[in-house]
Amino acid sequence: MNYTESTNYLKIAAGRGSRLGLERISELCALLGDPQDKVRIIHIAGTNGKGSFSAMLSQILKAAGYKVGSFSSPALTGVNDSFRIDCREISDDSFAKVMSEVVPVCESMDDKPTEFEVLTAAAYQLFCDENCDIAIVECGMGGDTDSTNVVNSPVLSVITNVALDHMSFLGNTVGEIASHKAGIIKSDRPILYGGNDSDAFDVIANAVIEKNAHLTVTDTSRISDVKTGISGTSFVFDGFGKVTVPLSGTYQVINTANVLTAVEILRHEGLDIPENAVHSGLASAKWHGRFELMHTDPTVIFDGAHNPDGIAQAAESIKRCLGGGKVVMLIGVMADKDYALYPEMLGQFIDCVFTVKPDNPRALDCEKLAEVFSGKSLTATACPDLADGVKSAYNCAKSRNLPLLALGSLYMYNQFSTALYSIIKKDCC
Repeated sequence: MNYTESTNYLKIAAGRGSRLGLERISELCALLGDPQDKVRIIHIAGTNGKGSFSAMLSQILKAAGYKVGSFSSPALTGVNDSFRIDCREISDDSFAKVMSEVVPVCESMDDKPTEFEVLTAAAYQLFCDENCDIAIVECGMGGDTDSTNVVNSPVLSVITNVALDHMSFLGNTVGEIASHKAGIIKSDRPILYGGNDSDAFDVIANAVIEKNAHLTVTDTSRISDVKTGISGTSFVFDGFGKVTVPLSGTYQVINTANVLTAVEILRHEGLDIPENAVHSGLASAKWHGRFELMHTDPTVIFDGAHNPDGIAQAAESIKRCLGGGKVVMLIGVMADKDYALYPEMLGQFIDCVFTVKPDNPRALDCEKLAEVFSGKSLTATACPDLADGVKSAYNCAKSRNLPLLALGSLYMYNQFSTALYSIIKKDCC
Protein backbone atom coordinates (compact mmCIF):
# COMPACT_ATOMS: atom_id res chain seq x y z
CA MET A 1 0.00 0.00 0.00
CA ASN A 2 1.12 3.53 -0.68
CA TYR A 3 0.29 6.54 1.48
CA THR A 4 -2.88 7.48 -0.41
CA GLU A 5 -4.19 3.93 -0.28
CA SER A 6 -3.45 3.84 3.45
CA THR A 7 -5.36 7.02 4.23
CA ASN A 8 -8.21 5.91 1.98
CA TYR A 9 -8.47 2.71 4.01
CA LEU A 10 -8.81 4.77 7.18
CA LYS A 11 -11.82 6.50 5.61
CA ILE A 12 -13.39 3.10 5.04
CA ALA A 13 -12.65 2.12 8.64
CA ALA A 14 -14.10 5.42 9.86
CA GLY A 15 -17.38 4.43 8.23
CA ARG A 16 -17.63 1.59 10.72
CA GLY A 17 -18.21 4.13 13.47
CA SER A 18 -16.79 4.28 16.96
CA ARG A 19 -17.39 1.18 19.05
CA LEU A 20 -15.90 0.79 22.49
CA GLY A 21 -14.69 -2.65 23.52
CA LEU A 22 -11.56 -4.76 23.28
CA GLU A 23 -12.80 -7.73 21.26
CA ARG A 24 -11.74 -6.52 17.80
CA ILE A 25 -8.45 -4.92 18.84
CA SER A 26 -7.50 -7.99 20.89
CA GLU A 27 -8.14 -10.24 17.89
CA LEU A 28 -6.27 -7.88 15.57
CA CYS A 29 -3.23 -7.64 17.84
CA ALA A 30 -3.20 -11.41 18.36
CA LEU A 31 -3.16 -11.94 14.59
CA LEU A 32 -0.21 -9.53 14.40
CA GLY A 33 1.66 -11.45 17.09
CA ASP A 34 0.72 -9.18 20.01
CA PRO A 35 3.22 -6.39 19.29
CA GLN A 36 1.94 -4.44 22.30
CA ASP A 37 3.57 -6.99 24.60
CA LYS A 38 6.99 -6.79 22.90
CA VAL A 39 7.78 -3.17 23.80
CA ARG A 40 7.85 -1.49 27.21
CA ILE A 41 4.73 0.70 27.29
CA ILE A 42 3.82 3.73 29.37
CA HIS A 43 0.03 3.91 29.15
CA ILE A 44 -1.71 7.24 29.76
CA ALA A 45 -5.35 8.06 30.46
CA GLY A 46 -6.85 11.33 31.69
CA THR A 47 -9.33 14.04 30.83
CA ASN A 48 -6.65 16.63 30.04
CA GLY A 49 -2.88 16.81 29.98
CA LYS A 50 -2.06 13.56 28.17
CA GLY A 51 -0.41 15.18 25.17
CA SER A 52 1.78 17.59 27.13
CA PHE A 53 2.78 14.80 29.54
CA SER A 54 3.73 12.52 26.66
CA ALA A 55 5.69 15.24 24.83
CA MET A 56 7.76 16.14 27.89
CA LEU A 57 8.44 12.57 29.00
CA SER A 58 9.35 11.53 25.43
CA GLN A 59 11.99 14.26 25.26
CA ILE A 60 13.41 13.24 28.65
CA LEU A 61 13.65 9.56 27.69
CA LYS A 62 15.19 10.48 24.34
CA ALA A 63 17.77 12.66 26.12
CA ALA A 64 18.50 9.68 28.39
CA GLY A 65 19.46 7.63 25.32
CA TYR A 66 16.32 5.57 24.77
CA LYS A 67 14.59 5.11 21.43
CA VAL A 68 11.09 6.36 22.16
CA GLY A 69 7.84 5.81 20.33
CA SER A 70 4.62 7.68 21.03
CA PHE A 71 0.99 7.49 19.93
CA SER A 72 -1.55 10.26 20.50
CA SER A 73 -4.91 11.44 19.23
CA PRO A 74 -6.39 13.38 17.66
CA ALA A 75 -3.75 14.12 15.06
CA LEU A 76 -3.20 17.87 14.77
CA THR A 77 -1.75 18.29 11.29
CA GLY A 78 -2.28 14.91 9.63
CA VAL A 79 -2.52 11.23 10.49
CA ASN A 80 1.27 10.84 10.65
CA ASP A 81 1.32 13.29 13.56
CA SER A 82 -0.27 10.64 15.81
CA PHE A 83 2.84 8.47 15.44
CA ARG A 84 6.25 9.65 16.63
CA ILE A 85 9.66 8.07 16.86
CA ASP A 86 12.14 9.99 19.00
CA CYS A 87 9.71 12.94 19.14
CA ARG A 88 9.42 13.30 15.36
CA GLU A 89 6.33 12.36 13.38
CA ILE A 90 6.83 9.47 11.02
CA SER A 91 7.13 9.88 7.25
CA ASP A 92 4.48 9.06 4.67
CA ASP A 93 6.52 6.02 3.63
CA SER A 94 6.78 4.76 7.22
CA PHE A 95 3.05 5.12 7.69
CA ALA A 96 2.31 3.30 4.42
CA LYS A 97 4.72 0.52 5.36
CA VAL A 98 3.11 -0.23 8.72
CA MET A 99 -0.38 0.04 7.25
CA SER A 100 0.66 -2.51 4.61
CA GLU A 101 1.32 -4.92 7.48
CA VAL A 102 -1.87 -4.16 9.39
CA VAL A 103 -4.57 -3.70 6.75
CA PRO A 104 -4.50 -7.23 5.25
CA VAL A 105 -4.94 -8.61 8.76
CA CYS A 106 -7.86 -6.23 9.36
CA GLU A 107 -9.49 -7.42 6.16
CA SER A 108 -9.13 -11.06 7.22
CA MET A 109 -11.36 -10.45 10.24
CA ASP A 110 -15.10 -11.13 10.18
CA ASP A 111 -15.81 -8.16 12.48
CA LYS A 112 -13.53 -5.57 10.91
CA PRO A 113 -11.92 -2.97 13.20
CA THR A 114 -12.81 0.70 13.52
CA GLU A 115 -10.51 3.54 12.45
CA PHE A 116 -9.03 4.05 15.92
CA GLU A 117 -8.50 0.33 16.35
CA VAL A 118 -6.59 0.20 13.07
CA LEU A 119 -4.45 3.16 14.15
CA THR A 120 -3.80 1.62 17.58
CA ALA A 121 -2.66 -1.68 16.09
CA ALA A 122 -0.50 0.22 13.59
CA ALA A 123 1.14 2.11 16.47
CA TYR A 124 2.02 -1.04 18.38
CA GLN A 125 3.31 -2.70 15.20
CA LEU A 126 5.37 0.39 14.36
CA PHE A 127 7.05 0.40 17.76
CA CYS A 128 8.07 -3.22 17.23
CA ASP A 129 9.31 -2.61 13.69
CA GLU A 130 11.36 0.36 14.88
CA ASN A 131 12.81 -1.60 17.82
CA CYS A 132 11.74 1.10 20.27
CA ASP A 133 13.12 0.75 23.78
CA ILE A 134 9.95 2.24 25.21
CA ALA A 135 6.71 3.77 23.92
CA ILE A 136 4.21 6.21 25.38
CA VAL A 137 0.61 5.46 24.39
CA GLU A 138 -2.35 7.74 25.06
CA CYS A 139 -5.89 6.46 25.48
CA GLY A 140 -8.34 7.89 22.98
CA MET A 141 -11.26 8.00 25.42
CA GLY A 142 -11.85 6.54 28.86
CA GLY A 143 -9.56 3.64 29.57
CA ASP A 144 -11.08 0.23 30.27
CA THR A 145 -12.65 -0.24 26.83
CA ASP A 146 -10.30 2.03 24.91
CA SER A 147 -8.53 0.12 22.14
CA THR A 148 -5.09 1.02 23.51
CA ASN A 149 -5.90 -0.99 26.65
CA VAL A 150 -4.56 -4.32 25.38
CA VAL A 151 -1.23 -3.90 27.17
CA ASN A 152 -0.88 -6.63 29.78
CA SER A 153 2.07 -5.35 31.79
CA PRO A 154 2.91 -1.66 31.22
CA VAL A 155 6.08 -0.32 32.76
CA LEU A 156 3.86 2.47 34.12
CA SER A 157 0.21 3.50 33.89
CA VAL A 158 -0.71 7.16 34.32
CA ILE A 159 -4.01 8.91 34.96
CA THR A 160 -3.20 12.60 34.53
CA ASN A 161 -6.51 13.85 35.96
CA VAL A 162 -10.25 13.19 35.88
CA ALA A 163 -12.96 15.73 35.06
CA LEU A 164 -16.31 15.79 33.29
CA ASP A 165 -16.04 14.99 29.57
CA HIS A 166 -17.46 12.45 27.09
CA MET A 167 -20.33 11.98 29.53
CA SER A 168 -22.59 10.27 27.00
CA PHE A 169 -20.00 7.46 26.89
CA LEU A 170 -18.30 7.53 30.30
CA GLY A 171 -20.93 8.62 32.84
CA ASN A 172 -22.38 11.73 34.45
CA THR A 173 -20.12 12.00 37.50
CA VAL A 174 -16.38 12.25 38.03
CA GLY A 175 -16.53 8.96 39.94
CA GLU A 176 -18.15 7.15 37.03
CA ILE A 177 -15.63 8.57 34.59
CA ALA A 178 -12.76 7.66 36.93
CA SER A 179 -13.95 4.07 37.00
CA HIS A 180 -13.39 3.86 33.24
CA LYS A 181 -9.96 5.47 33.41
CA ALA A 182 -8.98 3.17 36.29
CA GLY A 183 -9.41 0.32 33.83
CA ILE A 184 -5.83 0.86 32.66
CA ILE A 185 -4.50 -0.12 36.10
CA LYS A 186 -2.80 -3.52 35.86
CA SER A 187 -2.02 -6.13 38.50
CA ASP A 188 1.24 -5.60 40.40
CA ARG A 189 2.22 -2.65 38.21
CA PRO A 190 2.82 1.03 39.17
CA ILE A 191 0.11 3.62 38.60
CA LEU A 192 0.54 7.40 38.85
CA TYR A 193 -2.43 9.65 39.57
CA GLY A 194 -1.78 13.32 38.90
CA GLY A 195 -5.20 14.83 39.61
CA ASN A 196 -6.76 16.42 42.67
CA ASP A 197 -10.38 15.29 42.62
CA SER A 198 -11.19 13.31 45.77
CA ASP A 199 -14.02 11.29 44.19
CA ALA A 200 -11.69 10.22 41.40
CA PHE A 201 -8.98 9.36 43.92
CA ASP A 202 -11.34 7.13 45.90
CA VAL A 203 -12.27 5.17 42.77
CA ILE A 204 -8.66 4.85 41.67
CA ALA A 205 -7.46 3.85 45.14
CA ASN A 206 -10.09 1.10 45.32
CA ALA A 207 -9.05 -0.21 41.91
CA VAL A 208 -5.41 -0.22 43.05
CA ILE A 209 -6.33 -2.38 46.05
CA GLU A 210 -8.40 -4.77 43.93
CA LYS A 211 -5.57 -5.24 41.44
CA ASN A 212 -2.72 -5.20 43.94
CA ALA A 213 -1.12 -2.35 42.02
CA HIS A 214 1.24 0.32 43.35
CA LEU A 215 -0.16 3.85 43.55
CA THR A 216 1.79 7.10 43.54
CA VAL A 217 0.05 10.48 43.74
CA THR A 218 1.88 13.61 42.57
CA ASP A 219 2.82 15.70 45.62
CA THR A 220 2.05 19.31 44.70
CA SER A 221 3.59 20.54 47.98
CA ARG A 222 6.96 19.97 46.29
CA ILE A 223 6.18 22.85 43.87
CA SER A 224 7.44 26.37 44.62
CA ASP A 225 8.59 29.61 42.95
CA VAL A 226 6.25 29.25 39.98
CA LYS A 227 6.67 31.58 36.99
CA THR A 228 4.41 31.33 33.96
CA GLY A 229 4.14 33.40 30.78
CA ILE A 230 3.46 33.05 27.08
CA SER A 231 7.09 32.01 26.52
CA GLY A 232 7.03 29.10 28.96
CA THR A 233 6.93 27.85 32.53
CA SER A 234 9.46 27.46 35.32
CA PHE A 235 9.28 26.37 38.95
CA VAL A 236 11.21 24.57 41.65
CA PHE A 237 10.31 20.94 42.29
CA ASP A 238 11.81 19.44 45.40
CA GLY A 239 14.33 16.80 44.41
CA PHE A 240 14.95 18.24 40.95
CA GLY A 241 15.66 21.90 41.66
CA LYS A 242 14.52 24.54 39.17
CA VAL A 243 12.98 23.17 35.98
CA THR A 244 12.09 25.12 32.85
CA VAL A 245 9.80 24.05 30.03
CA PRO A 246 8.93 26.11 26.91
CA LEU A 247 5.23 25.24 27.19
CA SER A 248 2.73 27.90 28.22
CA GLY A 249 -0.47 27.70 30.24
CA THR A 250 -0.78 27.53 34.00
CA TYR A 251 -1.73 23.85 33.77
CA GLN A 252 1.78 23.03 32.54
CA VAL A 253 3.01 23.31 36.13
CA ILE A 254 1.05 20.25 37.27
CA ASN A 255 1.70 18.48 33.95
CA THR A 256 5.44 18.91 34.48
CA ALA A 257 5.20 17.85 38.13
CA ASN A 258 3.43 14.70 36.96
CA VAL A 259 6.26 14.03 34.50
CA LEU A 260 8.91 14.48 37.19
CA THR A 261 7.04 12.10 39.48
CA ALA A 262 6.85 9.61 36.61
CA VAL A 263 10.62 9.89 36.17
CA GLU A 264 11.09 8.85 39.79
CA ILE A 265 8.85 5.81 39.28
CA LEU A 266 10.62 4.83 36.06
CA ARG A 267 13.99 5.03 37.81
CA HIS A 268 12.62 2.64 40.43
CA GLU A 269 11.55 0.36 37.57
CA GLY A 270 15.15 0.21 36.35
CA LEU A 271 15.35 2.94 33.72
CA ASP A 272 18.53 5.02 33.74
CA ILE A 273 17.39 8.66 33.54
CA PRO A 274 20.20 11.05 34.52
CA GLU A 275 19.46 14.45 36.01
CA ASN A 276 20.85 16.29 32.98
CA ALA A 277 18.48 14.32 30.70
CA VAL A 278 15.53 15.50 32.79
CA HIS A 279 16.45 19.16 32.52
CA SER A 280 17.57 19.13 28.89
CA GLY A 281 14.55 17.05 27.88
CA LEU A 282 12.11 19.45 29.52
CA ALA A 283 13.90 22.45 28.01
CA SER A 284 13.47 21.01 24.50
CA ALA A 285 9.85 19.85 24.85
CA LYS A 286 7.45 20.89 22.11
CA TRP A 287 3.71 20.36 21.91
CA HIS A 288 1.26 22.11 19.63
CA GLY A 289 -2.17 23.39 20.51
CA ARG A 290 -1.76 24.00 24.26
CA PHE A 291 -1.68 27.73 24.92
CA GLU A 292 0.69 27.81 21.97
CA LEU A 293 2.08 31.21 20.95
CA MET A 294 1.69 31.25 17.16
CA HIS A 295 2.33 34.92 16.36
CA THR A 296 3.43 38.07 18.18
CA ASP A 297 1.99 41.06 16.27
CA PRO A 298 -0.78 40.72 17.21
CA THR A 299 -0.32 38.05 19.86
CA VAL A 300 -2.07 34.90 18.63
CA ILE A 301 -2.47 31.88 20.91
CA PHE A 302 -4.17 28.56 20.25
CA ASP A 303 -5.37 26.48 23.18
CA GLY A 304 -7.18 23.19 22.71
CA ALA A 305 -9.45 23.74 25.72
CA HIS A 306 -12.64 21.91 24.80
CA ASN A 307 -14.30 20.78 28.05
CA PRO A 308 -15.20 22.65 31.25
CA ASP A 309 -11.99 21.69 33.02
CA GLY A 310 -9.91 22.84 30.05
CA ILE A 311 -11.88 26.08 29.71
CA ALA A 312 -11.37 26.82 33.42
CA GLN A 313 -7.64 26.29 32.99
CA ALA A 314 -7.64 28.49 29.89
CA ALA A 315 -9.32 31.26 31.90
CA GLU A 316 -6.64 30.96 34.57
CA SER A 317 -3.96 31.09 31.87
CA ILE A 318 -5.46 34.31 30.50
CA LYS A 319 -5.08 35.80 33.97
CA ARG A 320 -1.54 34.57 34.57
CA CYS A 321 -0.03 34.65 31.07
CA LEU A 322 -1.93 37.52 29.42
CA GLY A 323 -2.46 39.75 32.44
CA GLY A 324 -6.20 39.10 32.67
CA GLY A 325 -7.11 41.73 30.10
CA LYS A 326 -9.55 41.55 27.22
CA VAL A 327 -8.97 39.28 24.24
CA VAL A 328 -10.53 38.72 20.86
CA MET A 329 -11.70 35.12 20.92
CA LEU A 330 -12.26 32.56 18.21
CA ILE A 331 -13.92 29.35 19.35
CA GLY A 332 -15.22 26.12 17.86
CA VAL A 333 -16.38 23.08 19.82
CA MET A 334 -17.98 19.68 19.52
CA ALA A 335 -21.76 19.50 20.04
CA ASP A 336 -21.42 17.01 22.91
CA LYS A 337 -19.53 19.47 25.14
CA ASP A 338 -21.01 21.65 27.92
CA TYR A 339 -20.58 24.74 25.77
CA ALA A 340 -23.44 26.59 27.48
CA LEU A 341 -21.09 27.07 30.45
CA TYR A 342 -18.36 28.77 28.44
CA PRO A 343 -19.73 32.34 28.17
CA GLU A 344 -19.97 32.57 31.96
CA MET A 345 -16.49 31.11 32.40
CA LEU A 346 -14.83 33.31 29.78
CA GLY A 347 -17.05 36.38 29.56
CA GLN A 348 -14.94 38.70 31.71
CA PHE A 349 -12.07 38.37 29.24
CA ILE A 350 -13.99 38.68 25.96
CA ASP A 351 -13.90 41.86 23.92
CA CYS A 352 -15.68 40.07 21.08
CA VAL A 353 -15.98 36.47 19.96
CA PHE A 354 -16.03 34.78 16.56
CA THR A 355 -17.56 31.31 16.43
CA VAL A 356 -16.60 28.64 13.88
CA LYS A 357 -17.42 25.01 13.15
CA PRO A 358 -14.45 22.59 13.20
CA ASP A 359 -14.22 20.08 10.37
CA ASN A 360 -15.72 17.14 12.24
CA PRO A 361 -19.13 15.43 12.03
CA ARG A 362 -19.64 16.01 15.78
CA ALA A 363 -18.94 19.75 15.58
CA LEU A 364 -21.45 22.32 16.83
CA ASP A 365 -22.88 24.79 14.29
CA CYS A 366 -21.23 28.18 14.61
CA GLU A 367 -24.61 29.96 14.62
CA LYS A 368 -25.79 28.00 17.64
CA LEU A 369 -22.54 28.68 19.48
CA ALA A 370 -22.78 32.40 18.68
CA GLU A 371 -26.30 32.49 20.13
CA VAL A 372 -24.98 31.08 23.42
CA PHE A 373 -22.47 33.93 23.73
CA SER A 374 -24.78 36.70 22.49
CA GLY A 375 -27.38 35.45 24.97
CA LYS A 376 -24.97 36.56 27.70
CA SER A 377 -24.67 40.06 26.17
CA LEU A 378 -21.33 39.30 24.50
CA THR A 379 -20.62 40.49 20.96
CA ALA A 380 -20.56 37.29 18.91
CA THR A 381 -20.20 36.74 15.18
CA ALA A 382 -20.87 33.38 13.54
CA CYS A 383 -18.44 32.51 10.73
CA PRO A 384 -19.61 29.58 8.57
CA ASP A 385 -16.25 29.47 6.80
CA LEU A 386 -13.46 28.78 9.32
CA ALA A 387 -10.76 30.53 7.29
CA ASP A 388 -12.94 33.64 7.01
CA GLY A 389 -13.49 33.48 10.77
CA VAL A 390 -9.75 33.38 11.41
CA LYS A 391 -9.25 36.37 9.10
CA SER A 392 -12.02 38.38 10.79
CA ALA A 393 -10.74 37.57 14.28
CA TYR A 394 -7.13 38.34 13.31
CA ASN A 395 -8.03 41.70 11.75
CA CYS A 396 -10.17 42.60 14.76
CA ALA A 397 -7.35 41.76 17.18
CA LYS A 398 -4.85 43.72 15.15
CA SER A 399 -7.06 46.81 14.82
CA ARG A 400 -7.88 46.82 18.54
CA ASN A 401 -4.34 45.94 19.65
CA LEU A 402 -5.61 42.93 21.60
CA PRO A 403 -4.45 39.31 21.77
CA LEU A 404 -6.30 36.76 19.66
CA LEU A 405 -7.06 33.57 21.58
CA ALA A 406 -8.35 30.59 19.63
CA LEU A 407 -10.04 28.02 21.86
CA GLY A 408 -11.79 24.74 21.35
CA SER A 409 -11.41 21.45 19.59
CA LEU A 410 -7.99 20.27 18.48
CA TYR A 411 -9.77 19.10 15.33
CA MET A 412 -9.64 22.70 14.09
CA TYR A 413 -5.93 23.21 14.80
CA ASN A 414 -4.75 22.35 11.29
CA GLN A 415 -7.36 24.56 9.60
CA PHE A 416 -6.68 27.39 12.01
CA SER A 417 -2.90 27.31 11.60
CA THR A 418 -3.14 27.06 7.80
CA ALA A 419 -5.49 30.06 7.64
CA LEU A 420 -3.42 32.05 10.14
CA TYR A 421 -0.10 31.58 8.36
CA SER A 422 -1.72 32.45 5.03
CA ILE A 423 -2.86 35.75 6.54
CA ILE A 424 0.54 36.42 8.12
CA LYS A 425 2.29 35.70 4.81
CA LYS A 426 0.10 38.23 3.02
CA ASP A 427 0.69 40.74 5.83
CA CYS A 428 4.43 40.45 5.37
CA CYS A 429 4.37 40.90 1.60
